Amino acid sequence: MKNYILQNENSVYFECGYSCDNVIFLSIGGDNYFITDARYKIEATLIARNCEVIITNDLIKQSQKILKKNKIKKLHFDPSDFSLFTYEKLKDGLKIDFIQEANFSKLKRMIKSDDEIKLIKKAMQLGREGFERFAFFLQYNNKRDEKYLQFKAKEMMSDFGTYDLSFDPIVAINKNSAKPHATPTHTILAKNDFLLVDAGVKYERYCSDRTCVSPYSKDITFKREQSFYKKEQQKVYDIVLKAQETAISKARVGMKASKIDKLARDVIEKSGYGKYFIHSTGHGVGLDIHEYPNINSRNDVILENNMVFTIEPGIYLNEKFGVRIEDTVVMKKGRAEIL
Repeated sequence: MKNYILQNENSVYFECGYSCDNVIFLSIGGDNYFITDARYKIEATLIARNCEVIITNDLIKQSQKILKKNKIKKLHFDPSDFSLFTYEKLKDGLKIDFIQEANFSKLKRMIKSDDEIKLIKKAMQLGREGFERFAFFLQYNNKRDEKYLQFKAKEMMSDFGTYDLSFDPIVAINKNSAKPHATPTHTILAKNDFLLVDAGVKYERYCSDRTCVSPYSKDITFKREQSFYKKEQQKVYDIVLKAQETAISKARVGMKASKIDKLARDVIEKSGYGKYFIHSTGHGVGLDIHEYPNINSRNDVILENNMVFTIEPGIYLNEKFGVRIEDTVVMKKGRAEIL
């Protein structure tokens, strides 16, 4: 049985159903320890499952004490979990072989349980409702800049603070949409403008992720069928939509993740825009907004049922506009199902 140590909040939550910003989680011979300070005693004791809650004012010393008591020889850990300072302090005085396993917890979480999929699906439904609220807001609120619209997108997506967001929404107008992770500017939204919105909601800590593109008008929606005022915008949008629909419809359990990337990329390359598709086709979604599997040209992971990931091809024309169309899918009964 593998002995391991965790510090990342989502990794700890996955193990025991509770986490906080000051915790070390140890799993030793099948016995689990949730080590935290007195601020979290009540919640940890009530909520954390399948572990012993230990309250201390020195998490490192308490962890060392447990490791010594159990005479541990090998301990697995994710090097991205710990700062160099914490790691050096933790192993000081211990005769333990610390074995690095990058993304140790994310690999464990790559295949979701049915219960996790239900939570992600609920997060996606809440996200869709947030997009609808934001579209309704936009119908009556043009002549506002991206900074203000991003602020309002946070309100609408979170249902006015009811839910946490997966990440800060991206709201990009016209040429700013050509930046995949655009930061908001003072560009003001006006009639017939090109608008890209990327946003997601959390439900019981599980994330959703969706990107929509639309021309701005008084009857704006974020549906997949869109009619743009400029021919080039329509052409590029239709290519990206075809790439996305192709990848979703042809995705199969047993394929390599790289094959999904190729399915989308081939459509865009054959249309002459290959060099403008500048990122991977997707990423896993779960407790973190970016999990495994990565859907890119280098990943040979074989897709399995209950894997959840985005499919989000894009074309970005600098100083003009950018199109990205994104949905989150789950592999079910051998095929991709949009959540």
